[in-house]
Amino acid sequence: MTDLRQPTDPSPGWQLDHLKEYVESDGEHGHIWMGVPCLLLTTKGRRSGIARRTPLIYGEDAGRYLLVASKGGSPDHPAWYLNLDADPRVLVQVKDEVFEADAHTATGAERARLWREMTKIWPDYDTYQTKTDREIPVVVLTRVS
Repeated sequence: MTDLRQPTDPSPGWQLDHLKEYVESDGEHGHIWMGVPCLLLTTKGRRSGIARRTPLIYGEDAGRYLLVASKGGSPDHPAWYLNLDADPRVLVQVKDEVFEADAHTATGAERARLWREMTKIWPDYDTYQTKTDREIPVVVLTRVS
């Protein structure tokens, strides 16, 4: 079984720089990025089985964490979303706290409500939705007890 606590980080670039800053400071630096909160999500690769870690903007709803699988409005889902769709058990870091969570994709009225909450945090999600025919998923992360 893949150890989600030993992830492979993204290729060099802004995401890797953001992630390193977040990890090295236990979230003191990097938790807030461009004025919005970010967490680190670790998923197991659906084909490789390798744990992969990604910094993502998040929201909160009744003790759960929310993510938007926008990929900037690309026609394809981001790899992290495909990974958690295949295996919904993930590892999450919010600031210095690391915990396991189960992920599910919101649907129907729940998705509509959570989408509105997430666009309050990052309004560009609405723009991204106009760029693609796919319905951009809203992911709900529930902490594992």
